[in-house]
Amino acid sequence: MLRKSALLLLLLFLTLGACTSKKQVVSKKKRPKKERVVIDNRPKVMPNETPAETPKTEIITPKPNASYAEVVQAYIASYSQIAQEEMLQYGIPASITLAQGILESGAGRGELTSKANNHFGIKCHGWQGDKVYHDDDEAQECFRKYNDPKYSFRDHSLFLTQRSRYQDLFKLKKDDYKGWAKGLKKAGYATDPKYPDKLISIVERYNLDAFDDAVLGGKGNYKKADETKIATHEVKKGDTLYNIARRYNITVETLKEYNGLTNNTISIGQELYLHPVKNQ
Repeated sequence: MLRKSALLLLLLFLTLGACTSKKQVVSKKKRPKKERVVIDNRPKVMPNETPAETPKTEIITPKPNASYAEVVQAYIASYSQIAQEEMLQYGIPASITLAQGILESGAGRGELTSKANNHFGIKCHGWQGDKVYHDDDEAQECFRKYNDPKYSFRDHSLFLTQRSRYQDLFKLKKDDYKGWAKGLKKAGYATDPKYPDKLISIVERYNLDAFDDAVLGGKGNYKKADETKIATHEVKKGDTLYNIARRYNITVETLKEYNGLTNNTISIGQELYLHPVKNQ
């Protein structure tokens, strides 16, 4: 009897202990997610604004019924400033640049010029930019495409200055448009035997040599370097003949002539003369 009582007490004790030792389930509260702060450093543009861009060339459009002479005059008004800037930097007569542009682009109305801003018919030749295909000597040849006509004029300057076959042109006087016209044909710029005569005729018909005189005479906004204050320039990292010449308002060819350079190679620490050196 005592054994049964002890057994009952033991069972009762175990039952009560199991009830009190049940594990409590603790539910973890989810932490609210923190917002990430993203810093936008892009310039703020209002809904009615556009980001600042390099000003595009202002092209003067002739009247729909304009004569060819009026179309040419509109072309000259649109691009003469660019041609003078190129003359200042690269030494190519503005009259020749304008005459070539008028002749090769049909005074801005040619198909290639209209769809690619290509005023000088420069073909791709390893060009990494935009391209268009146009019938020329052969069907669907590759031509360079420019976002703005001014880049076509710059490419024209680079085309002439960076090719050895045109180097003799830069030995001519900058106001010798006849010599330049004949020299372009001789160097193989064009196959048309009348190409020089056509350029000379355009220059003389529209008095384009006046733009050469304006640059060479220092008229308008074209200033010459003050030789009494600026004697030399020490080449620093990142300098090129182009940006040095532009800084001192002289042409690349003039800078090379002052320093007896036969190519565009310069080195850090080199002293470049910015005016003619006497007894050189």
